[in-house]
Amino acid sequence: MSLRKHPGITPAQARRESARARRQRTEEILARLRREHPDSRTALDHRNAYELLVATILSAQCTDKRVNEVTPALFRRFSTPGALAQAGLAELEELVRTTGFFRNKARALLGLGQALVSEHGGRVPETMEELRRLPGVGRKTANVVLGNAFGKNVGVVVDTHVQRLSRRLGLTAESDPEKIERDLMALVPQSDWATWSNLLIAHGRKVCQARRPLCASCVVAGLCPSAEV
Repeated sequence: MSLRKHPGITPAQARRESARARRQRTEEILARLRREHPDSRTALDHRNAYELLVATILSAQCTDKRVNEVTPALFRRFSTPGALAQAGLAELEELVRTTGFFRNKARALLGLGQALVSEHGGRVPETMEELRRLPGVGRKTANVVLGNAFGKNVGVVVDTHVQRLSRRLGLTAESDPEKIERDLMALVPQSDWATWSNLLIAHGRKVCQARRPLCASCVVAGLCPSAEV
């Protein structure tokens, strides 16, 4: 999609920005989005770290809305890691079938429950290293759990919304999620890493949509080199 460039900051100006200027612009974007989406949080329904971990694994290649439709029955049946560790694979597959890739996800969940019981006493670990050793858990999933369940800002969650908005805002030119995360970690204050991701996800869903961004009503249009007004 070709966008007419907003006069506030052009793509050329964004490319020439000093590191300090880019950090200042990022902090202003953060402040405006915080005012615009004051209640932003992860859209995955959960009551504890275990439920958020399971829901995040299920959210791969699936909408949060669909995951939230599936998890109530799943958590009624397997309310703890111990219960999940003893699940039958066929039953798990049936419960998560509508989230897509259900066979792989069911195997990952079964392995997750067993690993949580055997290696962590039935508790969800609170470090990036331990989380990433669990079945079905990559860096993004670990960041979601650490930031939203434990309040630990170890990294930045980079989903499709964060990737799209960060590139449109001229905060990264990368396409690889880990490289985007690296760029964002250098710009966003660490205390706001989890908040930043939740804000961009909320803004991406409501305003800066993939096919038709609503630039005319965007609170950060003047800070965005891709804005169309």
